[in-house]
Amino acid sequence: MNRPDILFIMTDQQRFDTIAALGNSHIYTPNLDRLARRGIAFSNAYATCPVCVAARYTIRTGCEPPTTRVFTNTKADPVAGQPLEMEARCGPYLARVMSRVGYRTFGIGKFHTYPWDEDVGYEKLWRSEETYHPPAREGDDYGSWLAREHPEFDFLEQPMGERSEMYYLPQRSPLPAELGAEWWIADRAVEEIVKSDDSRPFFGFVSFMGPHPPLAPPIPFNRMYNPDRMPELVLGSVEEDHSDEEIPYMRYAIWADAINPELAKIVKARYYGEIAYLDHCLGRILDAVEARPNSANVLICFFSDHGDLLGDHHGWQKQNFFEAACRFPLLLSWPATLPAGTVRKELISLADLFGIATEAAGACELREGMNILKMLRGDWAQRECLVGMVEVPGSQDFKVMVVTDEWKYIFMANGGREQLFNRARDPNELSNCVSSSSGIRDELNALVVKACRVPGARDALDGDKLRAFPFRKRKPTRIYQFDRSRGVLGFPEKPEDALKGFDCATPK
Repeated sequence: MNRPDILFIMTDQQRFDTIAALGNSHIYTPNLDRLARRGIAFSNAYATCPVCVAARYTIRTGCEPPTTRVFTNTKADPVAGQPLEMEARCGPYLARVMSRVGYRTFGIGKFHTYPWDEDVGYEKLWRSEETYHPPAREGDDYGSWLAREHPEFDFLEQPMGERSEMYYLPQRSPLPAELGAEWWIADRAVEEIVKSDDSRPFFGFVSFMGPHPPLAPPIPFNRMYNPDRMPELVLGSVEEDHSDEEIPYMRYAIWADAINPELAKIVKARYYGEIAYLDHCLGRILDAVEARPNSANVLICFFSDHGDLLGDHHGWQKQNFFEAACRFPLLLSWPATLPAGTVRKELISLADLFGIATEAAGACELREGMNILKMLRGDWAQRECLVGMVEVPGSQDFKVMVVTDEWKYIFMANGGREQLFNRARDPNELSNCVSSSSGIRDELNALVVKACRVPGARDALDGDKLRAFPFRKRKPTRIYQFDRSRGVLGFPEKPEDALKGFDCATPK
């Protein structure tokens, strides 16, 4: 058989529990359901660092955070002995590897690199980032397309929806559905999939921005879901839910402290609306794949970078190790090779995606992941545990997770706090078993200590133990997200200052 065409499709901040065919009766996802029927769904896929930039570097390098040295939305300095540059440290990015083994490569959508315009190795790249960067938005392909082709909307500072204090408040897109970034991304993907003037197989990476907030689905997706029919929040005690101080800190930072349970249901309805919009755009991509004469030999890997608490555990956002934040949907299909309509329970990391592409291309390179395709054939052992890290090892805010088939253990350096959840008996993570299951706690703590004995994570250790600090509550601060490409940095000191340069004629 010829080498397959390979299509990676990624969403941003999509929870694992948002696909109808996999058990969510509240959501309408006909095309995600169609993709699940086409192949295999993995029910235990985890982001080992559930933060946008960190997760994306794991995907493009095949390396875990101690090697990438990305534990947040910025890069940490390499430790002694590690090369300064990312590709020198980890190896060439996935797109560059796929080009070198004979694939036509294209990337479309959000790549969230640091710096924002970093070369990530695609032969063809269309960027559509969630915010625009100084000095102007011309560097963003979607932003410049919208300004050029539809200048009537160029006045919009934030065409994907308002941010800052509106980040988790329900909105409607200021654009019609067919002009939204997701639709534009799907258009570019279809163009590349149907392209016939290149005999090479393709490796495409399609990266949607949704359902990452702001939650502003276009008409009619904004009114698909009745908030009164949304599922209830998953809430433990505030004290236990906020053991990770990042959760109340971020809740305040993105203005979500204003959200009550009733408003949370409205927000979830818009979140589901965003996913429905994405699903519609995904359908157009799947149609293009199925129209190809070799459609059975197209490998599709659908995934997200992480999830979102979305009000569960009295919190919002990601950057923590509750299931809603660190577990993501993963669908893998290749009809010519893999079985259809099955669910697998093995522990999967984002680092494993590198090996999916390179193994299918006939040039396997695993780096720090495992060979999923060989595992599915019975030729590779599944992992017994998976370790994740957030924030720089050795810092006050560092935290680490280990997950097994039955248990999840979380250690937080801030206060030396610990959580232990039985995944089978307590899937909602409401009962901390650290005291009642001390033997299990000790076993998993030892696994975490062992995982930290690598160059990029050794600072997390104090001798043979995990380094802990006296508990510190961080000073509350708000995050301001405006259109920096137009010089808007925040709210003005005086309200009238916002009107400077506003040249609308004074009404008579």
